Amino acid sequence: MSREFVFGVDLDGVVADFIAGLKPIAAEWRGVPVESLPDEVSYGFAEWKLGGKRGYDDLHRYALKERRLFETLLVINGAAASLRRLSRQGVRIRIITHRLYIPWFHRQAVNQTVEWLEKNGIPYWDLCFMAAKSSVDAHVYVEDSPGNIQLLRKAGRKVIVMRNSTNRHLKGPAAESWREVEEWVKVERRRSGGGARR
Repeated sequence: MSREFVFGVDLDGVVADFIAGLKPIAAEWRGVPVESLPDEVSYGFAEWKLGGKRGYDDLHRYALKERRLFETLLVINGAAASLRRLSRQGVRIRIITHRLYIPWFHRQAVNQTVEWLEKNGIPYWDLCFMAAKSSVDAHVYVEDSPGNIQLLRKAGRKVIVMRNSTNRHLKGPAAESWREVEEWVKVERRRSGGGARR
């Protein structure tokens, strides 16, 4: 039996700095100074006054199609190096992301994602575009979306919260940095014996 240990990794808000990347595009979209939009936001960006879900969806489509958002996001500090170290140690990196959010733009979302991962040297064996993340097996997960964290935990999965302004109300385990995520993964791998979950 394989002893491979699988680490389920979200992208936006975990590896890619989605809030910082979307903020200047949102300011341009609204026609306001970028400094007028707060960095501290809740899930859905109500603080940016986008006009509810419809307004966010319109912005998201524009950011993806016209500004190639998924190809231009900055990597969260330490994420790529931590993932490379874990990969070298035999951890199977399984990217699980819900980037197929906007209908009719799936090809662009997938292409931009693959280009971004390669350009930034982020190792992975599996790339899963899934809304229902608990449907994708892994030994442990890292996630920032409050809804996804709650669903993973409800399904009995081990998940660490990548802290940001959208999820500070959630209980740990949680991490403020990728060094903390990396150490947590190592501990969980030792606890599990590195056994496989496919």
